[in-house]
Amino acid sequence: MATSRTSTTAAKKAGSTRGGSSAADDVQDAFVRPLKGMAERLQNLPLAGAAGAIVESGRKDLQALVQANEKSYQGLQAVVQRQTEMLKSSIQEWQSAVKGMSGGDPRENLSKLDAMGKAAFKQALDDIRELSEMAARSQSEAFEVVRKRIGENVDEVSKLLRSRK
Repeated sequence: MATSRTSTTAAKKAGSTRGGSSAADDVQDAFVRPLKGMAERLQNLPLAGAAGAIVESGRKDLQALVQANEKSYQGLQAVVQRQTEMLKSSIQEWQSAVKGMSGGDPRENLSKLDAMGKAAFKQALDDIRELSEMAARSQSEAFEVVRKRIGENVDEVSKLLRSRK
């Protein structure tokens, strides 16, 4: 072992005394020099400040996610509540229409049912549109919370990088 170390050291000295560099030296320079530079920069970072900033950023990320989830959940609750109201209203309308039908003329009753069916179909389309708009608005609000936090993260990282230069 000692012989191979000695010969490697001698070869490096011989290579450096000849003015040229070996492939091993080039590889070492390519990989080690950047790592040494990065290690020096990391040593110069105040860890308490950087660790505190990372923890604070993580806390803000979690707050934003909680807030986005709350908005999403509230939106879902509103959609379900509105959907329930729509269903109750529809059932009441059908019940009153059925009670109002006379037992006499079947053509008149079919005509009323046809008109009710058309009105119910139009109302269902309007209800679907309203519910989808409510859901989209809710998701947009939740996404806005996350988008805002992402922007804040980018700003925080930019400030951190600028202050380290």
